[in-house]
Amino acid sequence: MFVYTEDTEARKVHRKIFHIDVNSAYLSWEAAWRLQHGETLDLREIPSIVGGDVKKRRGIVLAKSIPAKAYGIQTGETVYSAIQKCPTLVSVPPQYERYVTASDAMVELIREYSPYVQRYSVDEVFVDYQGRREPVEVAEEIRVRMKETLGFTVNIGIGENKLLAKVASDFRKPDRVHTLYREEIATKMWPLPVEDLFMVGRRTKKKLNDRGIWTIGDLAALDRDYILHWLKKPGLTIWEYANGIEHSPVKNQGPPPKSIGNSTTTAFDVETEEDALLVLLGLTETVCMRLRAEQMYTRLVSVHFRNFSFAGYGRERTLYSATDCTAQIYAMVQTLFRELWQGEPLRQLGVRVGRLSSNTATQLSLFEQWDEKAVRMDRTVDRVRNKYGQTSLHRSSFLDSGIHPVIGGVIAEEDYPMMGSLL
Repeated sequence: MFVYTEDTEARKVHRKIFHIDVNSAYLSWEAAWRLQHGETLDLREIPSIVGGDVKKRRGIVLAKSIPAKAYGIQTGETVYSAIQKCPTLVSVPPQYERYVTASDAMVELIREYSPYVQRYSVDEVFVDYQGRREPVEVAEEIRVRMKETLGFTVNIGIGENKLLAKVASDFRKPDRVHTLYREEIATKMWPLPVEDLFMVGRRTKKKLNDRGIWTIGDLAALDRDYILHWLKKPGLTIWEYANGIEHSPVKNQGPPPKSIGNSTTTAFDVETEEDALLVLLGLTETVCMRLRAEQMYTRLVSVHFRNFSFAGYGRERTLYSATDCTAQIYAMVQTLFRELWQGEPLRQLGVRVGRLSSNTATQLSLFEQWDEKAVRMDRTVDRVRNKYGQTSLHRSSFLDSGIHPVIGGVIAEEDYPMMGSLL
């Protein structure tokens, strides 16, 4: 039986937080699935990628094996470019349902050790471990069980908060356990390049480098008031991270959401309107499926995104009438994006709907007509996806794009928040 008590100041000091990260998740899950279904070739042992169609220039590398990395292949580059680097490269298409199943199996195993598990993304999990066993011993046991029972490897970082745990999990890979406690910050974290610190993007790196700040330790040594004056609140945030300061709890469950949303952080810079709108469409599909599953309508649509330096901004607008129609909501998403985007590369995009109400009745605006055909189509698509998988039906615009047609799963954004909302 699990017993949980609210954090006290003493408890915060002595927390043991795990960050569990699947090594090359999509490729590892794909390889494990194939081996479990009779194949003898392990994709992880050869130059291989999970990506789009090599014949289509828009197909991108979503995940790569370690042998592929040796050829200089990068996540986010075109499959065509990757093939040029390694003509013998094996490319397999993504199978997202398999990966969600693997992710769920991972979480189920982790919950045997703690009821306080926060899914950070499909392949990353935070755990608040409150057991009496030595944390490293427990982490090693989880690591071994993942490999032996589920067929893939993970890195596990252990720290006194989520930031330190995540930094630790990024140390040497794959299939390892690392600690980063407060007393280890000076030796393990401060010598790292400043760009290795979470929330330090390319633009921030340049600003810091221009003033002679090259390591995380250089940043940590700055005067607090100096960096606050110079870089304002974002500067203070990264200064605190450099000093290992972060207090957010591991969120297991929250109150029922007053809104529904999803966001995604891409492994590559989204640089074109076409790609950005495809990502937003995938997110809108997810949000609208959840909206209909909850039997709710929305009156408020918002779009938000972060650029490659993780500076964020967004915009929202009220609809003329309440709806759960994907086409209507996506039309507003497109409008908001085009009004907001200034052409810079993007890394995180999100869609959210609010001002929710029951769908038992709706009041039409004088300026809108109820599109019964679109409503029926949405519900038919939902039934097919619920029965045969989220990608059993998807729009042709996603073909060979490398972008998932239904992004994030049919869940609330609160269930899978991105790191920017955690720290």
